[in-house]
Amino acid sequence: MSTPRDAEHVATTLLSSISVLVRRIRLLTAEGELTMPERRALSLLDRGGPATSAELARQEQITAQAMGATLGRLQRQDLISRSADPRDGRRVVLTVTDAGRAALKRRRSARSERLTAALTSGAFTEAELEQLAAAAPLLERLAQSV
Repeated sequence: MSTPRDAEHVATTLLSSISVLVRRIRLLTAEGELTMPERRALSLLDRGGPATSAELARQEQITAQAMGATLGRLQRQDLISRSADPRDGRRVVLTVTDAGRAALKRRRSARSERLTAALTSGAFTEAELEQLAAAAPLLERLAQSV
């Protein structure tokens, strides 16, 4: 049975290593790729469905002006569309376009390809790859319980 001290060590180690992994993956960008704020806004709309600029700004805890600038860039690239809210015509709702979904898919594919390359580079043994595969569902369950 593990003690709270052991759990604290595991938590600290996981937090550190996962933070490094996430930072490195986020830094992977290609020429002309979406900025981090653009990716975040597009992902929120993709996962959460149509929303207003104010709703997105609240979710991201940024100013309405900052979100408006980000959404303007996304609209100019035809990655989102604006339409009247069917429940309140005074409000404008934003929706991801097919081009926006394709951009997100390309980004996700690029990250997966980069991870696959790292895993198959010879830096990991077959046993280590099996350990990582076994840990993935545990990390998912951990994420759901935080």
